[in-house]
Amino acid sequence: MLSGRIDDRNGGFLARWLYDAGFDHSRTVVVGDELGAVTEVVHGLLSDGIDLVVTSGGLGVTHDDLTMEAVAASVGGRLELREDVLVQVRAAMVGAPNRDRVSARIQEAGMRKQAMLPIGAVALAPVGTAPGCILHTPSGQTVVVLPGPPGELQRMWEQAVRTPPLVDLLAGIRPHSLRVLRIFGVIESQLVELLDDLPGEPTKGLRLGICARAGELEVTITALDAAGEASSQRLVEEIGCRFGDSLFSADTATLDEIVATALSAAGQTVAVAESCTGGLLGARMTAQAGSSQWFTGGVISYANSVKESLLGVPLELIERDGAVSSLCAEAMAEGARHAVGADWALAITGVAGPGGGTPDKPVGLVYIACAGRRGTTAREFRFRGNREQIRERAVAHALQMLRIAVTESDIDTGAAGS
Repeated sequence: MLSGRIDDRNGGFLARWLYDAGFDHSRTVVVGDELGAVTEVVHGLLSDGIDLVVTSGGLGVTHDDLTMEAVAASVGGRLELREDVLVQVRAAMVGAPNRDRVSARIQEAGMRKQAMLPIGAVALAPVGTAPGCILHTPSGQTVVVLPGPPGELQRMWEQAVRTPPLVDLLAGIRPHSLRVLRIFGVIESQLVELLDDLPGEPTKGLRLGICARAGELEVTITALDAAGEASSQRLVEEIGCRFGDSLFSADTATLDEIVATALSAAGQTVAVAESCTGGLLGARMTAQAGSSQWFTGGVISYANSVKESLLGVPLELIERDGAVSSLCAEAMAEGARHAVGADWALAITGVAGPGGGTPDKPVGLVYIACAGRRGTTAREFRFRGNREQIRERAVAHALQMLRIAVTESDIDTGAAGS
């Protein structure tokens, strides 16, 4: 992680979980695999009065897996061999892959190393081959030691939160009163202007977070006390009045969840046709559990020949207007919708860069089309950023187009039937 070759997936998971539980997250520290460095960090956090310290990684059998020793040293303790834990480690090692490649002597040394826990720690059973632990310090603080692989960490964390003394600590925490608002097509400065226009102290008793994401503005409002509860409600109402339908979520639901819910409720399906996004839109949709109910499939039509042969985009249209054009996006969407028999289809075509742009069609030019039973619409976008950012923004705006289309369709259908 320090060299940038591995991304931290554990810090975000733990921070979200703990914040939702009511903790104030003080800091996330990335430290190298050195005994002194890890010991210093853990000891420093405890000295600062942090109630809960959670570590991840460093529980394996190699020379640089030193977290257990560092945690023990941080409270002036030492390790002890736990026979009950050694039994668990041996059982976990039975199904370990490639075990026969290592001598029995080395295997035994590794298992015994992993069964060494700080004196007084509560053991957490291995999810992979390494156990974790919970250590209640003499000063009344808690240290939880978890493995590094994200899947193992998350499963062991589920075990940890049901285990004393962590379960006792959690019982005494009051969950945050949190509102998450998502606003489409609004920039940070507009929200700053709204806050500046409001009388009095509109954020009194609140912790306010503003984060610009691809295609939306995420506003987190945490009420810190009773006054904050009232301020939170007033602020949500003011944002709704100022931005109207641009406020598309006020209950933490994400754009992806809203689209999935809307399609499921309407009993409708969607297909995709993607060029410059190369499958990112379909991947984002199918990341939702239950997406098989409403996502039918799609075509990654990167080459013009695929646009023509699989989506039915006329060759003369491509030659006349280009593959990056409003008409091509519309034809792609209509072709995808008819190819798989979906109620809706989204199409994306554009110039993601870093090369390939021209004065007429620069990098960042993207056309997104949405096809439905009542017709097809396309919009032109000019996104800024690098290749990855342009593609992410195109996907987000495509989902927003679908959200609006499905919502308006439901309204129209309801009006027609009343």
